[in-house]
Amino acid sequence: MTSPEISFEFFPPQSLEASFRLWDTVQTLAPLDPRFVSVTYGAGGTTRDLTRDAVKTLHSSSGLNVAAHLTCVDASRAETLEIAETFADAGVSEIVALRGDPPKGSSQFVPHPDGFANSVELIEALAATGKFTLRVGAYPDPHPEAANAQADVDWLKRKLDAGADEALTQFFFEPETFLRFRDACAKAGIDGDKLVPGILPIENWKGARNFAKRCGTVIPAWVDDAFAKAARDDREDLLATAICSELCSDLLDEGVKKLHFYTLNRPELTRDVCFALGLTPNISLENVA
Repeated sequence: MTSPEISFEFFPPQSLEASFRLWDTVQTLAPLDPRFVSVTYGAGGTTRDLTRDAVKTLHSSSGLNVAAHLTCVDASRAETLEIAETFADAGVSEIVALRGDPPKGSSQFVPHPDGFANSVELIEALAATGKFTLRVGAYPDPHPEAANAQADVDWLKRKLDAGADEALTQFFFEPETFLRFRDACAKAGIDGDKLVPGILPIENWKGARNFAKRCGTVIPAWVDDAFAKAARDDREDLLATAICSELCSDLLDEGVKKLHFYTLNRPELTRDVCFALGLTPNISLENVA
């Protein structure tokens, strides 16, 4: 099995305790030499300033290649591009460009009167600057707002044609979900190497299950059953490591070369899965906060 290239997603801290947790996460995972790490935006842009601060701090102090999430929510075009410019000025040249979730209490996305109408418009504007490597979201299971699975493929093609370099997928539980999506993308003329599977190591099954329901991820019955039995035997961590490692291994066997881990700022399970895949720490990596 060939060791994959990996990347990690973090979210910005909103308290002192969470700040320490983020730094612990960085220290744990940085020695695995990720090709980049990303910092999320909260729903409705609620962590915009926190994301900006976390990105700049990580970039300056960790030695990692840091990507900032940027959304269209509740901001004008000028405001959004100004945020992007502050990233460029700080030396951050990677952006994960997303439409973004509706603000809390809203059932659907409504563009700002002077803002970008969707992610394609955002990507086009960012690509026109020539300053960024751009990554976007992709959905192996249909997005809750998509008419059907093909609509997600067609929309992804538009985003890549607009200037995106790579797509990070929503998480999923079975390798076939990604492989079917990759086949559908290939039929639409999308290079499979531009698709990076999003992997969610399951730290807490109840939380992961609720998250999956909100974002339209199909929950196989066998996963439900397995975690119910593991909970009775107090072996949930062992099961989570095994399921995630097997998922990643199956993807690598099918020619996948890159994996993107949603760490939830809890690094131990992600680290253990990476170890199971044959990745070893780079002990020469220095200057990690």
